[in-house]
Amino acid sequence: MERRKLGNLDVSALGLGCMGMAGVAGMQAMYGPVDRAEAITTLHRALELGIDFLDTAEVYGPFANEELLGEALAGKRDKAVIATKFGFNITDGKVAGVNSRPAHIRDVCEASLKRLRTDRIDLFYQHRVDPAVPIEDVVGTLAELKREGKILGLGLSEAGPETIRRAHATHPIDALQSEWSLWERTIEPDIIPLIRELGIGFVPYSPLGRGFLTGQAKRAEELPDSDYRKNDPRYQGANFEANMKAADAVKAVAARHGATMAQVALAWLLAQGPDVVPIPGSKRRVTLEDNAGAAALKLTADDLAALDAASPVGATQGDRYGSAAMMKMVRL
Repeated sequence: MERRKLGNLDVSALGLGCMGMAGVAGMQAMYGPVDRAEAITTLHRALELGIDFLDTAEVYGPFANEELLGEALAGKRDKAVIATKFGFNITDGKVAGVNSRPAHIRDVCEASLKRLRTDRIDLFYQHRVDPAVPIEDVVGTLAELKREGKILGLGLSEAGPETIRRAHATHPIDALQSEWSLWERTIEPDIIPLIRELGIGFVPYSPLGRGFLTGQAKRAEELPDSDYRKNDPRYQGANFEANMKAADAVKAVAARHGATMAQVALAWLLAQGPDVVPIPGSKRRVTLEDNAGAAALKLTADDLAALDAASPVGATQGDRYGSAAMMKMVRL
């Protein structure tokens, strides 16, 4: 597996998003039931394949996801690069607003270290920007944790350009995590040029368009009420039809290469630059192994042009989230 740099961190070119192994606070059923033994075996298989960049967060579960990684990595900790996140109040198993107060950051760090059974967090992200806490105070606290050896890298998630600049001026930021795929390209005009100017790595989450680019997408109207995509505007009505253009283009390229659609979608992201490290989610070995094949898939200039033409920046129809509250937490 190719290696890439996220700031000062050396990681596999593809990471593993672990959220689906436990769900999100208050939304544990969003990815369906999880076979714990299979999830742990999947984590072990990722390391065997050279995929060592593992992405989790305290809010996944909540807490259960970090505990799962801690269990799975017993005796294997030095083979993994662990990224986790802080930034929410969690009450009775549900998110109760953002919280990036310095004292809270420290409390989360200590709790995450215990759950992960480790003495350091390789990459510690602010999960969502807290408008009530100056980003300088947030990054200053992270810098202190780094000096203490409790974290090795600093990250932001879904931050806007001004916040990124202010954060990086306080202490170098290693990575920004935000949604990016052929299905969601709105970060390309301003965020991508900025992080490259500053030398910050980029970690795309939902790199398969929340499943839309895998060829398995169904209309929202056909999904069970328990499926979180039921309320996703991009899966609904006329939006679904319009957004299928991107999936159809991915399917055509996949056919030319004898590859899967997921591999093409991930290869497109990998081709965007050596500072890009997608983290497709997997909770089963079969999905993990399929995604891993993207690292060896080299798209041609014609392939890339066809994909760009089918899904240019701003072409995807519908808001990213069905919740106004969720929309208000991005690009701050």
